[in-house]
Amino acid sequence: MDSVRSEPDPLRRARRAGDLGDAYRQRQHELARLRRVAIDEARALGMSYTEIAGALGVSKGRITQIRGTAPPSERAFFGVGPVTVGVPLRRGVDDQARSYIDAADVGAQRGVERLLGELALLAKSEVIRSDHAELFEGDSVVICGPKSAPIAATLLVRDPRLDMVKVDNRWWIMDRENGAKHGSPRNDATPTDADLGYLARHSIDGRTVIHIAGISAFGSHGVVHYLAENLTELWEAFGDNEFSAVIRCEYTEDAITSSELVADPAAW
Repeated sequence: MDSVRSEPDPLRRARRAGDLGDAYRQRQHELARLRRVAIDEARALGMSYTEIAGALGVSKGRITQIRGTAPPSERAFFGVGPVTVGVPLRRGVDDQARSYIDAADVGAQRGVERLLGELALLAKSEVIRSDHAELFEGDSVVICGPKSAPIAATLLVRDPRLDMVKVDNRWWIMDRENGAKHGSPRNDATPTDADLGYLARHSIDGRTVIHIAGISAFGSHGVVHYLAENLTELWEAFGDNEFSAVIRCEYTEDAITSSELVADPAAW
């Protein structure tokens, strides 16, 4: 607070005050989540809501209100927030072509932002340029493969179980332990409207980084589809732990129609 007050530039002071306000609000939501989880744990231990209310010095109606309005426990899958959601800026087929963001990447980004909004997490959109190697500050969702920017390679190095490799001019998700490779059905000799995506959850220096990378942009969108449908189960299975998984999706030109795990997620 003192640092914001002492900032001589009024516009920078205004921006910093806004950023600090966002951070405080996100922590307020996290405290509400922690309180809801604690109440549910006390209930699971056999206490009635009346007993819990008495112990906390509030009414039973207030307990009901807390449980009904606080974010669910799986909010913490993405950290505390705000959460930066980054997608790659792609290049055309030659150096003179204009840079662009793939429509499927935009769909994945918007899907993540909708999911974050449902969890009372503030999303901040960012573009990942082709030379971007450093992680974002704070919690983030990085929707990017190693062929698009080195930030993806930075994250993949941390995964002891899975990797993304290019063999014979084709990208694969590879199991580091047994060498098994998973390829996208859209790249098979007889292509189908299906793709594969990679999902990992990192805990790095006190921040949460979710890494999503499709063999193509459809695969990334499929991972987001899977998260939207199965986040509660993933949180119950892994909690704050790091893990990675391979997800298969089917799609049309307009949307992802289904998504499923290729194999059980691997805890690190």
